[in-house]
Amino acid sequence: MRKDLKLFMVMLGCKPEGRFTEQHDIFFGIGSSLKDLLPQMIEFWPEAKGKIHIDAYREVNHVDRYNVMVKEREKDSSPLQLFFLNLGGYKENEFEEYHYKILTITQSKAEAVKNAKESAFYKHCGFEGAPSHIDDKYGVDVDDIYTIEEILSDSIKQKYQLYYTKSSEQLEDELHIGYLKIDKLR
Repeated sequence: MRKDLKLFMVMLGCKPEGRFTEQHDIFFGIGSSLKDLLPQMIEFWPEAKGKIHIDAYREVNHVDRYNVMVKEREKDSSPLQLFFLNLGGYKENEFEEYHYKILTITQSKAEAVKNAKESAFYKHCGFEGAPSHIDDKYGVDVDDIYTIEEILSDSIKQKYQLYYTKSSEQLEDELHIGYLKIDKLR
């Protein structure tokens, strides 16, 4: 097994043909570097026709007092799962839906939703008639909730799995925020 493999969370942006504003999506991939993920990112968003850029990325190493590692796929897996939640919320008199992305490690979607409801974003981005929500349909009006392993590409899922070890301290991943042309990675 290659020890340098990491899970990456990448916010991709582009303005697909026929759209008036830039669109965004979140890509998760496994590789040694962001550059390794370029073919996967381009394949992930075919409508962009390769004209994507990166607005933010994170090498996912630490979540909820767990260390996150990539290992070769085994039959046995942990009851723990890494969940990705896309929270949506509003501010009074602002013509916008704001989003906040959360990663959490739990055993169930219900626990993941409970953790998301404890976030400052969930508590403060909403008002009467326009409450914060998690986009999808899991009781709270969840915008999006997925386990990372279910949204990784099929070829990656067949080779690798995520492994979690408890940490004695709360470590935070470095966030890389700002516009990055994918041509700079080539």
